[in-house]
Amino acid sequence: MRTRAAIGNQITEGVIWKQLLFFFFPILMGTLFQQLYNTADTVIVGRFVGTQALAAVGGSTGQLVNLVVNFFVGLSSGATVIIARYYGAQHKRHLNDTLHTAIALSFVGGIGIGIIGFIGAPWILQWMQTPADVIAESTSYLRIYFAGIVFLFVYNIGSGILRAVGDSKRPLYFLIICCFLNIGLDILFVVVLHLGVKGAALATVIAQAVSAVLVMLSLMQSNDIYLLQPKKIRFHKLLLFSIITIGLPAGFQSVMYGLSNIIIQTSLNTLGTETVAAHTAFAKIDAIYWMISGAFSVSIITFIGQNYGAKKYDRMKKSIKVCLGLDFIASLLLSCIMLFLGPILLRLFTTDVTVVEIGMQIIHIIAPSYVLFIFIEILSSALRGMGNVIIPMIMTCCGVCVLRMIWILCFIPQNLSVTTILMSYPLSWSITAILFIVYFFIFQKKFFKQCEASK
Repeated sequence: MRTRAAIGNQITEGVIWKQLLFFFFPILMGTLFQQLYNTADTVIVGRFVGTQALAAVGGSTGQLVNLVVNFFVGLSSGATVIIARYYGAQHKRHLNDTLHTAIALSFVGGIGIGIIGFIGAPWILQWMQTPADVIAESTSYLRIYFAGIVFLFVYNIGSGILRAVGDSKRPLYFLIICCFLNIGLDILFVVVLHLGVKGAALATVIAQAVSAVLVMLSLMQSNDIYLLQPKKIRFHKLLLFSIITIGLPAGFQSVMYGLSNIIIQTSLNTLGTETVAAHTAFAKIDAIYWMISGAFSVSIITFIGQNYGAKKYDRMKKSIKVCLGLDFIASLLLSCIMLFLGPILLRLFTTDVTVVEIGMQIIHIIAPSYVLFIFIEILSSALRGMGNVIIPMIMTCCGVCVLRMIWILCFIPQNLSVTTILMSYPLSWSITAILFIVYFFIFQKKFFKQCEASK
C-alpha cells in the first residue's frame, strides 16, 4: 500500500481553504463528541438526579478538570509541532523517535497527575469555596475521574500525533464510538442503577479507556512513515527537551487560563447553588465555541508545521489569513445562535426558571465577545507552529489571565454580581487581541525574511 506521503500531501499542496476545512471538520466533530462525554453526564445527572448533582459535575469540578487536562494538552502540543515538521520534511527516524517520546510522556504524566488529583481533590474543592451541599459529590466525581485520567492523556496525545501527520478522521471515528458508549453507560449507571454522580464519572472513565486503546492500535498498525512499537516507548532526551521547550509555555498558558477561571468560579460560587448550576449549564453550551476555536487552532498548527518542514513559506502566510477569516465567520454565526436560542439550549440541562434566567444573563455578556478571541487563538497557534512560544505566552498570561485576576480581586468585592464578574472576559480579550495583532505583524515580517534567506 502506498503511503499518503507517496500519493501527495494535501496540507502542503492542496487548495488552502478547502484543505483547512477538510482537516478542520473532523477535528471539530471529534472535539464535539469528546465534549459530549461530560455533557452527557451533565444532562443525565441534572435531569435525573437534581440541581445539586448538576453543580457537582460542573462548577468547581469542571474548572479543575479543565485546568489539569488543558495543561497537558498544551504541553503535548510541542509534540504536535515537531511531528508536523518532521512529517512535512519526511524525516522518518526523527518523527518516530518523537512519537515514542510523546507516548511515554502521556503515560508518565497521566499517572503522576492522576495520583496528585486523587489525593488532593477535597482540599482543592474547599479552597475554591465549593458550596457545602455539593462538595462531597464533587470529591467523589473528581477522584474517579483522576483515577482514570491517564486514558484521557494517552488518547489526546495519540490523536494529536495522528492530526500532526494530517489524519483528522480516525480520531473522530474513535470518539463517535466512545461517545455513544459513554451515553449508554450513563443511562445504565445513573438512571437504571441509581449510582448518581459516581456512575457518571465511571461511565466517562470507561469510555476514555476505550478511546485510548483505539488510538494506540491505530498508531501501531500504520502503513505510513510513522509507526508505534510498544517496546520502543521511552524518552529520547533531546526530543523530550524540544517537546517541553515548545509545549511547556503553552501548558503554562493553559494553567494561567485555568487559574483565572477558577478565581472567577470561586467568585460565582459565593452567589449560591443556582448561579453555579447556571454557569455549569452555560459552560456546556459555551464549550461549542471552544471546540470550534480549538479545532482551528490545531488546524493552523498542523498547516504551519508541515509547510514549514516542506519550506513552503508563502503557503504558511496564506494559511494564517484563511484560518482567521474562517474562524471569524464561525464565531459570528455561533454568537447569533446562542443569543437567539439560548433559553432553549439552557432548558436541555435544567427546568429551573431562575437558573435559565441567570444563564441568559451570562450568554448576553460572553457570546458577543467571541469574535475578539479569534485573534488570540489563531495568531498564538501560528506563532507556536513557527517555534515562537515565549512572547505569546507572556502576552496571553498578562493580557488575559493577570488582567482578569486584577479585575476580580480589585473590582468585584465592591460590586459582586454575575455581570461584573463575567465582564472580565470581554475586557481581557479586547486588550490581548490588540497585543497579538501588533506583535504578529512585526514578528512575521522578520520570520519570513529569515526563512527566504535560508533557502
